[in-house]
This record gives sequence, structure tokens and C-alpha cells, in this order.
Amino acid sequence: MADHDSSKTIRLRIKRQQSPGCEPRWEEFAIAYKEGMNVISCLMEIQRNPVTASGEKTTPVAWEAACLEEVCGACTMRINGRVRQACAVLVDTLEQPVILEPMTKFPVVRDLAVDRQTLFDSLKRLRCWIPIDGTYDLGPGPRQSPEDQQAMYVLSTCMTCGSCLEACPQVNEATGFIGAAPIAQVRLFNLHPTGKMHAGARLRELIAGGGIQNCGKAQNCSAVCPKHIPLSSSIASMARAATFHALKEFFHKDE
Repeated sequence: MADHDSSKTIRLRIKRQQSPGCEPRWEEFAIAYKEGMNVISCLMEIQRNPVTASGEKTTPVAWEAACLEEVCGACTMRINGRVRQACAVLVDTLEQPVILEPMTKFPVVRDLAVDRQTLFDSLKRLRCWIPIDGTYDLGPGPRQSPEDQQAMYVLSTCMTCGSCLEACPQVNEATGFIGAAPIAQVRLFNLHPTGKMHAGARLRELIAGGGIQNCGKAQNCSAVCPKHIPLSSSIASMARAATFHALKEFFHKDE
């Protein structure tokens, strides 16, 4: 843990990029320390007065944020080499200089803001929703066991922050691996009493190109998930289910 009381200054080194096609560059900043500051607070101070540590005027640093309580996942970035949510990281817990970088598994929009569209596209591909007709009252839904409710709740806390994809060595252009978060969401919606109707279609997509077979079992995803979702066990569970479904389709394909 770093001690900031002696200097009363926070030093930050930020990787910046003007636009997707531009070369990245590094800029250093020094801001006044305040008790209880998180990384977002530091970025807001730089936004108010965008001057580098050497006294040169620059543009405000671009980043994303919304909830500021580790729920939306928008402020996810690499902080001192580890993927984390900037709103939840207190400066007092960090070594200086605080190094801020955008995630590397998503295209950079500007500075620390990235485009997570590939993650959302994977959720669409895997049909991670409940297909119901909301035009009329369907009555009460099917009853769920407490065990299923407990398993589904923790899976439902995923905020699509992208941390698991960032930490996964298999998520790259060569493999096209969809990553842990979409796989865990398949488990969530296949557990749902209504979602089970389309479980086969989700499992079929799960073993298509870039699917669950590309997982290298590194388990980095579980280590970095801010919501402590059981990603490794979800991958194992869905791998079994997908294999069983593929075998069933193979032996009954002529029926």
C-alpha cells in the first residue's frame, strides 16, 4: 500500500490515443491528493485542469463511467497492469505512479474508452435473452427451485465489463474465442424455466467457431471477475451440456 500523506501528490501515467487510427502515447500527470480518492476522482481532477506533470497544456483524458458503484462495468480499464473498475479502486491501495491503460482485447475509441461491441455481439449470437410474447398476460411463470434461483442470481450479476475477456489468453484474433462471460450467460438462460425452450439453439452456437472448445482452462477469468461469478465451473458445466447435445443431435439426425 502506498503512502500519499508525505507528498500530498498523486502521480499518474496514462496511455492515450486520440482516435482508433492514431498511434498511442504516454502522458504523466501530478494532482493534489485528497483522502478517499479513487481512480475516477483522479481522472475528474485531470479533466478540470488538463495539464501534464511538466506543465504542458493537453486535452482532457477520455474514459467511460456511469454508475460509479461497480455495477455498470463501463469504467473497466487496466490499472497498474491489472484489469479493474476505476470507480472501485482507491488510490491509497496503489503504488505510484498509477499506470492507466485501456483494455487490450477491445478496439480503442479514445484514450481509456474502448468498444466492447464484440462482447455484446456474442450475447446476441448465443441468444442470451428470454423469448416471450409481452403483448398479453401470460399468467404466473413456472416455479423455480431454490437451488436454481441461487445459481441464477450470481450469474445474473454479470455487468459485461469485459474483465474476463481481457484476462483470458485465448481471447485473440487467431481463435475468435467468445470468452467466459457469454458462456456463463448461456448457463443462466438455459437454467431459466422459459429459457430452456431454446437451450438447444444456444448450445449449438456454443460449439460453433470461436466457441467453448477454444477455452484453454487458464481460469484467469474467475480470478479477475469483480462479481465473483463462478466462470470456470460455468464453462465446465456448459462444455458437458454442449457435448451431450452434440452427441444427441448426431445420433438422432436422421429421425
